[in-house]
Amino acid sequence: MSSIGTGYDQSTTTFSPDGRVFQIEYATKAVDNSSTAVGIRCKDGVVMAIEKPKLSKMIVEGSNRRIMNVDKHSGICVSGMIADARQIVNHGRSEAARYLDFYGGPIPGNVLCDRISGLVHNYTLYWVVRPFGCSVLIGSYSSEGPQLHALDPSGISYRYFATAIGKGKNGAKSQLEKLDLSTLTAREAVMEAAKIIYMQHDPAKDKPIELEISWVCDETNRMHQLVPPAMLAEATAAAKAAREAMDED
Repeated sequence: MSSIGTGYDQSTTTFSPDGRVFQIEYATKAVDNSSTAVGIRCKDGVVMAIEKPKLSKMIVEGSNRRIMNVDKHSGICVSGMIADARQIVNHGRSEAARYLDFYGGPIPGNVLCDRISGLVHNYTLYWVVRPFGCSVLIGSYSSEGPQLHALDPSGISYRYFATAIGKGKNGAKSQLEKLDLSTLTAREAVMEAAKIIYMQHDPAKDKPIELEISWVCDETNRMHQLVPPAMLAEATAAAKAAREAMDED
């Protein structure tokens, strides 16, 4: 039976005849048209990187961040509609603070992911709301070690060694599969993530971009923070050089 028909995409509570929820698919499409983001869990931490298009020369560099702190040991990288993502980040911060107050310790990555995915899934159940038009990567480092989770607009979440979201996710995942994550350090992962982002960027078709990269690892004392400006500049230069070499070939 065909899914094309009036009314099947008007609400998240309406299933099409073949069991699809179009509102969730539309939200997923918003992510697939947004910035490419990469997450890598290496042997000593987690690295997350994302591209940000330079929409105007007048925008201050570093503004409109797409990687945000949840607590001292966890961070979220977002692709899709940033306004929607801020609500997810705010919920994650509330859950982290509640967990710290109740248990007296930082929230583990898997617990944080479960609580955020519960919120996202709730927004697919009622006709008065719409799904979040964003996907997120959650990087954390707790007593259980470094963890990387990814969450999509339907509320489904997975734990990964490495993954990518956004418009260049397929090519990025192919590049990630070639890495030896068992020996990769966080510093090396920063360089690799930058290269992967630039490999998926086509200067002829896409707007100029700037990179945003964060890490939570042994070197940062398990604190989630943006990489130092000098390292970011080095990674960006290496990534641009690799892209130019690929174009010449």
